[in-house]
Amino acid sequence: MRRRDKIMQKPLPRHVAIILDGNGRWAKRRKKPRTYGHKRGALNVKTIAFEAHELGVEVLSVYAFSTENWKRPKAEIDYLMALPDLFKEEYKDEVKHDHIRVVFSGRRDRIRKENREYMQEIEEKTKDRDGMVLNVCFDYGSRYELTQAAKRIAEKVGEGELSASDIDEDTIDAHLYTAGLPPVDFLIRTSGEQRLSNFLLWQNSYAEFYFTKTHWPAFSIRRFHKALRRYQNRDRKFGGLKKKG
Repeated sequence: MRRRDKIMQKPLPRHVAIILDGNGRWAKRRKKPRTYGHKRGALNVKTIAFEAHELGVEVLSVYAFSTENWKRPKAEIDYLMALPDLFKEEYKDEVKHDHIRVVFSGRRDRIRKENREYMQEIEEKTKDRDGMVLNVCFDYGSRYELTQAAKRIAEKVGEGELSASDIDEDTIDAHLYTAGLPPVDFLIRTSGEQRLSNFLLWQNSYAEFYFTKTHWPAFSIRRFHKALRRYQNRDRKFGGLKKKG
């Protein structure tokens, strides 16, 4: 039996989130510029996204560029800002024939016009697809997301559109970038770091975490399968007691 078939015999996470860490370190070990690592990392998103779709994962969220990444050297930022062009070129044939719906989470007021137009274009072209959702988090920061959600809710209360007593978790969910998507079940972070780095803090409330020392460009389908098997061996309690055997 193929490895994929074995994985599909057990429950899979509905929503997988990945912090794509280690592109620069991967490139440095190969005596290549950091930008080379970012390029290879971007191409690996395509590989893992298609595999997640084939397995039946409903949502794959990837941390492509954080609000804190603006602190990096200008040359690296300029390259990262060009990554949507790479996505556009690499996905142009596959996206036409695939069922994947692509959405983008994050700020759009600080990125160049061409990127905004591309994001709007691909979201519009794929909005009616019934397959996996690929949620690309670009210029994303969870604290900013939550702050903006609080402001929008407060404005609605002030305008009488919403009562303060009616605000609950569903209200907050509806005002996040990820409105309509299920909470994260499984978070993967590559390259050995063990922190969330301001990524989907609300959505990761009860996610299972998996940390690997493998740098993102080297995170293969085989390694993705290994991570999923670890998830399938976990006992998710959601604050309750462990299931009795």
